Amino acid sequence: MIKAVIVDDEQKAIQSLTWELGHFKKDIEIVQTFTSPEKAISYLNKTTNTPDCLFLDIQMPTMDGFQFLEKLTNKDFAVIITTAYDEYAIKAIKHEAIDYLLKPIDSDDLSSTINKLKNLHIKNINYDKLEELFYKFNNENSKQKITINTDGKLIFLNVEDIIFIESDGNYSTLFLKDNQKLLVTKKLKEVNAILPDQLFFRIHNSYIISLNKVKEFIKTEGYVVMQSNHKIPVARQRKLDFLDRL
Repeated sequence: MIKAVIVDDEQKAIQSLTWELGHFKKDIEIVQTFTSPEKAISYLNKTTNTPDCLFLDIQMPTMDGFQFLEKLTNKDFAVIITTAYDEYAIKAIKHEAIDYLLKPIDSDDLSSTINKLKNLHIKNINYDKLEELFYKFNNENSKQKITINTDGKLIFLNVEDIIFIESDGNYSTLFLKDNQKLLVTKKLKEVNAILPDQLFFRIHNSYIISLNKVKEFIKTEGYVVMQSNHKIPVARQRKLDFLDRL
């Protein structure tokens, strides 16, 4: 069952969308609705509230939908833009909305959106389960590989290929040998959890490094130079632990 939240400053619009979604009650459940974007942000930013999708109106009096999205710390759900103004379509795509519904919402368009959500939801469940299974397999059979889920595929990565990892909010970039990079939709702490402790160290809130790939430690300036020649800052509170690990 797909869990949905609706945010629209017009109660009539919420009632209309709720009625339309009632035709798909076997697939989707509305867990919360909001006419206040501020209250919706407070709700969605709580880690205990984890919907699968958000139906979001763009034109609201206190903030527009794009400003709303910028204020979210938790964005681990699909976004469907709803609006009476089709001029927002391109901007919606740039904000990675999975779909765009023009008011008044057409039943066929909504049906297409639900199908997209079902496919996305099923894919995420399957990949989450596969990722967990492969992670357990790799840990039981080889300490030198990790499994990364990115762009709808599973990548089996040799940890020796990783030089360091940099945080970018809800994303992380893995810097690999031969100047390769890999962007993954995982926070740094999630990546850290699947790395072997003996080989990696979180040297800063924004960085994890491979201890085997450190070329120099510049004590006076507080940074390390990696084999790729990237300079990574060492957090003051982690300096002693880092030196102990070296």
